[in-house]
Amino acid sequence: METPNNSDTTEDLNFKSRIDLSELQESVFKIKQQLQKVIVGQKEMIDLLIVALLADGHVLIEGVPGVAKTITAKLLSQTIDVGFSRIQFTPDLMPSDIIGTSIFNVKTSDFEFKKGPVFSNMILIDEINRAPAKTQAALFEVMEEKQITIDGSTYKMDEPFVVLATQNPIEQEGTYRLPEAQLDRFLFKIEVKYPNAEEELQIIIKEQALENTKKSSKISAVINGNQLVNFRSLIKKVAIEENLLKYIANIVVETRSNSFLYLGASPRATIAILGASKAIAVIEGRDFVTPEDVKKAAIPVLQHRVIVTPEREMEGVTSQQIISQIIESVEIPR
Repeated sequence: METPNNSDTTEDLNFKSRIDLSELQESVFKIKQQLQKVIVGQKEMIDLLIVALLADGHVLIEGVPGVAKTITAKLLSQTIDVGFSRIQFTPDLMPSDIIGTSIFNVKTSDFEFKKGPVFSNMILIDEINRAPAKTQAALFEVMEEKQITIDGSTYKMDEPFVVLATQNPIEQEGTYRLPEAQLDRFLFKIEVKYPNAEEELQIIIKEQALENTKKSSKISAVINGNQLVNFRSLIKKVAIEENLLKYIANIVVETRSNSFLYLGASPRATIAILGASKAIAVIEGRDFVTPEDVKKAAIPVLQHRVIVTPEREMEGVTSQQIISQIIESVEIPR
């Protein structure tokens, strides 16, 4: 009996990606490398922010003051050579302060639309829950459809278009609860935790080393807007089996019948898990989705889209805990 050639067998077993992901993965590595020059720890936040960029989604970053929410979002925007705009939300902010307004031009005897700060590529909204409902509503159309309609005219946003918003979960004075319709437009809600003792030490070591240097001066752009748009096209080509599509659908449907939840997730959440799972797979170096990718995407996608019943909320049960239980209860496809 002829002995098989081991080298041939090994070659046959080697996995070859059907999509060329080398440029994308190199760019992700470079972005992380830039951020790590300034940011200590916060690996999960950085990973999810990059996933959201690739999956073409907006992000709500929640955490107490001083845990690097705003600076991380700002520095991330610097790693991409695109337009950046920062809007500080306050209780007296009006919709026109965000989207713009029509101004009468005396020379032409006509009204001209003056674009607001939302007309950029990466929008950082600081303390988003400080503006009232009327101002929040001004973001609905632009976050979902990437366009603004004013005075009967529609203005399209340039690609890429991403909203990164921060909010403080502790302080309640002078804040407004975000409408469910707006929360549903965020791909992820990222909860930022305090650093541990070792990370705390690294923070002050890096701060001491900066001396008079600005943190932002250490960050360079490593990709441009066109590259990001192309990467998003690659993400959509990532393969996912039908049984995994059913797995995603079953998780979302379970949120609607769970007795601990007053409000379940919408079909928009199902689509969000699909897109995020594909982006996670690509970052892991694969052009196909696994159940683990779906699990990683599920909690940040769902936690802000569901509402815990008042009884369970009083008992200290969180949406993350309930979603984790749902994920464990749904059968994993084999």
